[in-house]
Amino acid sequence: MISGLGFGGAPIANLYAEVSDEDARATVDAAWDAGVRYFDTAPHYGLGLSERRLGAALVSRPRDEFVVSTKVGRVLEPHDGGGLDDAGFLVPATHRRVWDFSADGVRRSLDSSLERLGLDRVDIVYLHDPDNHWDQAVREGLPALQSLKEQGVIRAVGVGMNQWQMPERFIREASLDYVMLAGRYTLLEQESLASFLPLCQERGVSVVAVAVFNSGLLARPEVPTDATYNYAAAPPEVIDRARRIADVCKRHGAVLPQAALQFPFGHPAVKAIAVGARTPVEITENASLLADTVPAELWADLKAEGLLGPDVPTPGVAS
Repeated sequence: MISGLGFGGAPIANLYAEVSDEDARATVDAAWDAGVRYFDTAPHYGLGLSERRLGAALVSRPRDEFVVSTKVGRVLEPHDGGGLDDAGFLVPATHRRVWDFSADGVRRSLDSSLERLGLDRVDIVYLHDPDNHWDQAVREGLPALQSLKEQGVIRAVGVGMNQWQMPERFIREASLDYVMLAGRYTLLEQESLASFLPLCQERGVSVVAVAVFNSGLLARPEVPTDATYNYAAAPPEVIDRARRIADVCKRHGAVLPQAALQFPFGHPAVKAIAVGARTPVEITENASLLADTVPAELWADLKAEGLLGPDVPTPGVAS
């Protein structure tokens, strides 16, 4: 169903900074104009704000021309405690998130998501961060999603996580169509290449790589000293490695975020990436960087300098 560049809906839900309704709409419109047809969101993002804004921006688009994914596992319950959300989103704390991977929780969450989106269906539903909820997720949540798929309510089932080990277990013990893999297959990290990605390819599970900038470290041509890596201050040795990769990019007339966006597509299991944006400029620039293919020699030099393993597959190069 999906390929190429997808739109990540967390930033338009006031993640770390406020975004106006108008700017959120303009950003989704810019993504559409750049050819993006896959849009990802979740109840977690801004306590439903991402879903509401994304739905409002897509309501006039032909429904058969785009794919939407959302997530289940955090049910939003009304909360009258006041104040701001405490999960990094600058929104009023009108609701609280309750972990719930039960069959009932999955159905209630999806029903609420459809209402916020203003859509009659979503295409892909991911179990969202079930790290500490394996038993309920695999025994109740996943079968509930599979039942909804069989009924034609949704088209595909997946899991979205910041690790590859548990998704691999899901694939071995259950049935998935997609895995949204956050930050675990990037220019800086390829541990998932050993067993997880080959298993996805073998079982026909499509991978959507997200957090390809490792939360900021790979997002700019020049790597700043205060760069973040996995949502924390980047260690000096990681900054040094990123700067060495950036230097190789420069030698080939490319920039670091360009290589970071393109790298995951070297593996055949990766069908798409999804990148968050809060402004039209961000999504337009990322689309342009993805479209401007880096030279094959860049990947060869990264391997020659020990910045990529010799067997790491790279875009447009036979492994």
